[in-house]
Amino acid sequence: MPLPAQSQENLNSHPAVPALSAAQRSNLFPLTAAGYAWWRQRSLRALGADYTLEREARLFRARCSPRAGQRWLDVGTSAGFYAGVLARAGCEVLAVDISAPMLREGARREPDARIDWAQLNMERSDLPTGAFDGVTVGATLNETRGPAALLRECARVLRPGGQLWLMYLRRTGGPLQALFERPAAGGLNFPDPAWVQRQLPGLTRTDALAVGAVQFERYVAGAASSERETL
Repeated sequence: MPLPAQSQENLNSHPAVPALSAAQRSNLFPLTAAGYAWWRQRSLRALGADYTLEREARLFRARCSPRAGQRWLDVGTSAGFYAGVLARAGCEVLAVDISAPMLREGARREPDARIDWAQLNMERSDLPTGAFDGVTVGATLNETRGPAALLRECARVLRPGGQLWLMYLRRTGGPLQALFERPAAGGLNFPDPAWVQRQLPGLTRTDALAVGAVQFERYVAGAASSERETL
């Protein structure tokens, strides 16, 4: 499902889509994209969660069980971490990001024919409704200016029974979060898990795990309520 590339500056031209945050704009630079995989490998430990990418990948595979023939959407793919995990499981993947340099870096690091790369803002995507078996969102929720809109779009594109996997920094009320919420310091947002759950009324949260300030969650479209508090 390859999509045509869009200008980085017109991805938010629709009045319903907020302007890019400072954190999002920083991702438009080639230097940021070149160093992102290095940061992603170390970011959870730096944020107080002793979790490697290998453990994160195992956790995701154990709870979501991606398999060959499924169609997944990787939102805010950056350097393609989740896209690569999915492709190696045999899935067809549409990896989207607002940043052309990030997409080029992801395609360089994950040269798999099962991955299509597309420049797209998931706050208003125009992707077909019910088109995907699963959606992954790795930390993009913290950077977007419209987290509620992004979550609604992720839910909309899931087929009945489809899975949504989230990794994000949850609200702790700490001084560093207050600093990085300021527009000049990044304009990040740190959602509370209860708030996230309210934005997904048609999905059921089945799994939740807090590791330091990092939150991992799995939702299923139309599933009966049965949540595991530990993963």
